[in-house]
Amino acid sequence: MKIINIVFALIILASCANNEEQKITTDLVKSPFSADKNAKEVAMPRIELDTDVYDFTEITQGESVSAEFVLKNIGDAPLLIRSAKGSCGCTVPQWPKEPILEGEDTIIRVTFNSAGKKGNQNKTVTLVTNAIPSTKVLTIKGNVIVLEKQ
Repeated sequence: MKIINIVFALIILASCANNEEQKITTDLVKSPFSADKNAKEVAMPRIELDTDVYDFTEITQGESVSAEFVLKNIGDAPLLIRSAKGSCGCTVPQWPKEPILEGEDTIIRVTFNSAGKKGNQNKTVTLVTNAIPSTKVLTIKGNVIVLEKQ
């Protein structure tokens, strides 16, 4: 009886080992194109940025620096920014909560506080929107200099 249990357990383990090929994704759920099989085109917002990287070059430890990213909706539906999250507490984004209409632009302000930081910094803000792809990453970088105490 024990041999049958061991063989059964090995068969179950072997069948579980092949699950890597059967990964379940949510791509169809996230895509508005999957909602209607007959739809040829769905009105969607599209994001265009003047730049997605701001280099503050050098600042002294303890200073704060702000960057403004100009974001434009070049799509054919209103753009919603659902959230904006900094990579750490030292990077704080401000973004509009109201829809950005087709053809309009807005400003995403990102403030970096260098207190307690030193050396090269590379911080990000991830925007979650209703556009495809749904995320957009903004980067703020530079060097934080620590002054010698006299």
